[in-house]
Order: sequence, then C-alpha cells, then structure tokens
Amino acid sequence: MDSMDSKLIEVWQTAAGNPFLPTIGKGTQFLVAFVLLLLGLSAFGIFALNRSIVAVPVIGIPASLAIAYGTVYMFCAVHVEITEEGIKFAADQSRVMQGVANLNKSLFTNYTLNIPQGDGHDDGDDENETNHPSFQISLAAFLETLQIFGASDAAARQAKADADPYRSNLRNYRPDAFSNQTLGMTGTCMLSYAEEGGPFSILLEESGVNTTCNLNTYLPEAPEDIPFDRDDVSFKVIMQSRWLLDALVEMAHSNPTRLTIMASRQEPYLRLSCVGPLGGSSVDFAKGRDLLETFSVRDRWVQTFKFDMIKSAIEAMRVASKVSLRGDGQGVLSLQFMVEMEGGGLNFLIFTFVPYVAAEDDEEDEEEPEGEEGEETED
Repeated sequence: MDSMDSKLIEVWQTAAGNPFLPTIGKGTQFLVAFVLLLLGLSAFGIFALNRSIVAVPVIGIPASLAIAYGTVYMFCAVHVEITEEGIKFAADQSRVMQGVANLNKSLFTNYTLNIPQGDGHDDGDDENETNHPSFQISLAAFLETLQIFGASDAAARQAKADADPYRSNLRNYRPDAFSNQTLGMTGTCMLSYAEEGGPFSILLEESGVNTTCNLNTYLPEAPEDIPFDRDDVSFKVIMQSRWLLDALVEMAHSNPTRLTIMASRQEPYLRLSCVGPLGGSSVDFAKGRDLLETFSVRDRWVQTFKFDMIKSAIEAMRVASKVSLRGDGQGVLSLQFMVEMEGGGLNFLIFTFVPYVAAEDDEEDEEEPEGEEGEETED
C-alpha cells in the first residue's frame, strides 16, 4: 500500500502501544448492568422504607449510582440529524463499524423543517451557517416504538428468516394474505421534534387508534465518520444483494470469527473466505455481468474483518436489491445497499468497517502477486 501516511494508519500506529481495555469486558457488560440495576432498585426500596439522614449516604447515594451505571451499560444510542434534505440516523460500534440510514424528504408525504433564526451574536463568518437539529435517542426504544402496530408482521418476517435463512430481498417483506397491508390496516407515522432538548415524538395512527410516544433526547457526541477515502478506491463491485447474503449464510455454519475479502484482476476475482473453530470455507465470484454488474479493480486488495460485524448487515442484505462493495487504500470496507421503496422510490443504507491490522508477514505475502497484474479491468 502507498497510503501508510493516511489518518487511519496513524491512528492505528498510535493506538498500538496503548490498546484500550474496558474495565468491564464486552461479554459481561449486560450481566454487570443487570446486577447493578437489581442492586440499585433493591437499595432504593430499602431507602424508601427507612428514610433518614443516615440512610442517604449509606443507601440512597449507592442506589442512585448503581441505577445510573447500570443504565449506561445497557444504553445503546443512535445519532439523529435533521436537515433540509431529510433525516439521518447513524450508529457505530467501538468506532470500527458504522451504519447510516438516510431518509430522504421524498419518502415523506409531508416534510417541514423550521430552524429558528440566529440571535445576532454570531460573527459574520458564521452568518450563513445553519445549526441543524442534532441529538441522540435510545435505539432499542425507537425500534420498539415503530413495531407497536407492526409487531405481528415483524414477528412473521423473523420466523420466515429463521426457518429459511436463504430468503433474501423483498420476499420476507412482501404482503401476504394475513399481513396488515392486505387486510387494509394501513397506518401512518409522524415524526416531530419541537425544540432543542425536547423529546423526539412519534405519532402512530392505524385503524382509528392513535399512539404517541415521546423519546427522551440526549446531547449528541457527534461521532466522527470512519475515514473512507473516496479518492483512493482500490476496488468496486456491484452485485445483487442476495448473492452476498447467500454467501455469508453459507459460511456462517462453520461459526467463523474472521472474514477475509480479496479482490483481484486475476482469478479468483472476488473471494470471501472465513476461518473459525469449526473449520473454514471460501466463496469465489466470477466476473461475468450475470453475477457482477460492475467489477473494477485498481490494486489487489486483501483485508480481514470481524465476521460478526459484517453479519450485522444481513438484515440490510435481505431488504436491499443491490449492494456496492468498495475498499480504499487504507483497507476500509464500504457496503452501500440500495433499497427499493413502495412507489418507485430508492433509499440507501451504508455500512463502513475497519479491518484488522495485518501482520508484516501477511502484507509481504499479499504484495508478491501484484507485479503480475496488468492495467485496470472494468467489466
């Protein structure tokens, strides 16, 4: 690679000597959170029964701290930004995986954004800058709210996916004889955000039943996007999303821990390989247009990712019709899914992944075949 001076590589090299080790391991965070909440609620009950000056520092304060820390460990937030073009939802995991969903204003029947004018204290350079509403909400609470009226359909789709993991694209999402859409139980959803610091309101209406849910908003952390270099794209592949889904589902049977993606101008043109405690497997994709609609490789590209993180995008693979795979010179992988909406509209879901740091021996092995490759091939 010629991009060893990039920002991402500098971050890796700086962090290599001081790795981050959380106090509470990822595998035990939920258990610790549950225990803290249980202790906090128990102590709070004892404090309520025995309220006194002595009980405040002995029981009351520890109870509050236990509830607070337990809630933090169990809280998963999604970043929301509202602009004139639509609503953006973004979530990341440990700054190595990021998912972004942009809801364009054309997807809404009515979309209105009223941003209050500045108070006149800003400098002249900031006069034309617009402060778009930005906040965070609980991802779990938001998803549960949207499924209030569609819980039965959502459960049916999940049952289909569990029974037949190869079901992909819109087959799980098309209405059947007992779906709400077929039965005429169509509903509407209205999203509103009145003011900074106020709740994010969701109004659901279906068959004359109205439900209003107000989600608490939190100060945004403004997470930085994973630095994908669009000017240094090593390869780009566009295929039907179900091909990628079927490959990952097939490899998931071996319980893999890592997934290696290789793109080359020579056979195998695109290879997905994995390894795990139960063995390994690989899937090769031919270069024909009947399988890969677009195939463009500038440099041989080989990177390894955590399999579970790539697997997190499986639901997007099921609902999408096409997927674009891109890898830049830093090794960052971008998966862009095109979802066909009702009425002929299109929407895009974007996932970005940071690879494992390759060992020096692996990098030397990867660079050996590069001299045999010719010019860029695009089919």
